[in-house]
Amino acid sequence: MQRFIDDFLEYLEIERNRSAKTLENYRRYLVRFAAFARIAHPNNITQDLVRRYRVFLNRIEDERGQKLKKITQMYHVIALRAFLKFCAKRGITTLAAETVELGKTPERTMEFLDAAEVERLLAAPKTGTVSGLRDAAILETLFSTGTRVSELVALDRAHVNLKTGEFGVLGKGGKLRVVFLSASAQDAIARYLKERTDIHDALFVDHRGRPEKKTASRLTPRSIQRMIKKYAVAAGIVKKVTPHQLRHSFATDLLQGGADIRSVQAMLGHASITTTQVYTHYTDKHLKEVHHRFHRTKNRL
Repeated sequence: MQRFIDDFLEYLEIERNRSAKTLENYRRYLVRFAAFARIAHPNNITQDLVRRYRVFLNRIEDERGQKLKKITQMYHVIALRAFLKFCAKRGITTLAAETVELGKTPERTMEFLDAAEVERLLAAPKTGTVSGLRDAAILETLFSTGTRVSELVALDRAHVNLKTGEFGVLGKGGKLRVVFLSASAQDAIARYLKERTDIHDALFVDHRGRPEKKTASRLTPRSIQRMIKKYAVAAGIVKKVTPHQLRHSFATDLLQGGADIRSVQAMLGHASITTTQVYTHYTDKHLKEVHHRFHRTKNRL
């Protein structure tokens, strides 16, 4: 089985241009399946084997006694279905992927910041130092563009056009999209770059190196996560605040402001509009106001 799994992962890497993280996850899921199934060839995969595997996934516990989340179980099944589709495409006899149902998972929930919380967070950095200017620019850029933190740390100075207020982002699957900077984000980045003394290509860098050497290093996603957590506490926000929450807040802000969902999909870089539609559950508060204003039952009180 390992040879078939390796062939599948090479197919994802070369022909489907999947990210290293996706390959890592798919390998882990399929290795777990192979260890459970103990079969030598995909033609030994049956509906009964898949059923028993799903029961196994639902019952296993980690060292802390916690079971796999339903969404994680679904990811295992998605990886297996993708592997079965690959086998069929290669002419390898095995179970049809269509016979493996994903099952129902709990509705996705998310937290985002309201307008007042966003304003407090954006105002939290003290801009008297180059690091403070950088942090303010990062927060403004995340909220203005909806970029993922991995996309943000990959940006170089040459990527961002402050005159037009837009730049290209290479997202998941190697897909390029255009994102846009607000006036405040443009100003924050310009102020930060003006104070930079290093020669690093990266747009956002760690300034804890030796100033006399004019050295710097590109920020990591983890360092930005810690930075945002620090400013959330300083802003008095009790929610857990992450870079991805700013992405959620960007999307909900657009939709609540009247943006159409197709445009938001394009700006977020979602391959499927179904992914974007989850935000509509959180942006329909105005419907209650419409109901209250226009439904005739209000006159019956």
